[in-house]
Amino acid sequence: MNIGQTIRHQTQAFKGRVTERIGRTTRNRRLQRHGRTDQISGNLKQFGDKAKNAFKH
Repeated sequence: MNIGQTIRHQTQAFKGRVTERIGRTTRNRRLQRHGRTDQISGNLKQFGDKAKNAFKH
């Protein structure tokens, strides 16, 4: 697992949380959806990296 990828995936999930919060605050559903999508995508990528790493060893 590459450290750069891990940081990118964590950043994407964090960005998604922030975007979702901004969408909630401004009552903008598009931002909320986009934030949730980024958050889920980042988390799934992290999970995939962890699974790959577990099968390597």
